Amino acid sequence: QVQLVESGGGVVQPGGSLRLTCEASGFTYSITTMSWVRQAPGKEIEWLLGISSGGNIINYEDSVKGRFRISRDNNKYMLYLQMNSLKPEDSAVYYCVKGGYGATTKGQGTQVTVRA
Repeated sequence: QVQLVESGGGVVQPGGSLRLTCEASGFTYSITTMSWVRQAPGKEIEWLLGISSGGNIINYEDSVKGRFRISRDNNKYMLYLQMNSLKPEDSAVYYCVKGGYGATTKGQGTQVTVRA
């Protein structure tokens, strides 16, 4: 069955960086578009970035443009989200998603908290 396991979250100061990883299994990862989303308490899911099987980047959210970078390793079935210049408003649970915008299969999430 499809499994997505996120890791790499934590507590970081404003301006800091984190790298999230997502380990995928149970499907043909190399031909699947993948995405990162986040959800803060009391808010709807926010789509951030997607990446096609061939590595084309899809920008869903302007507020992370230039600060966050998505990448993938098809050989290792891994998805990454490099987050730089983090802000308190970036605090949320971050999920990797199997598919593009609107897809619903995601992992258990990893908490990111940005605070001084």
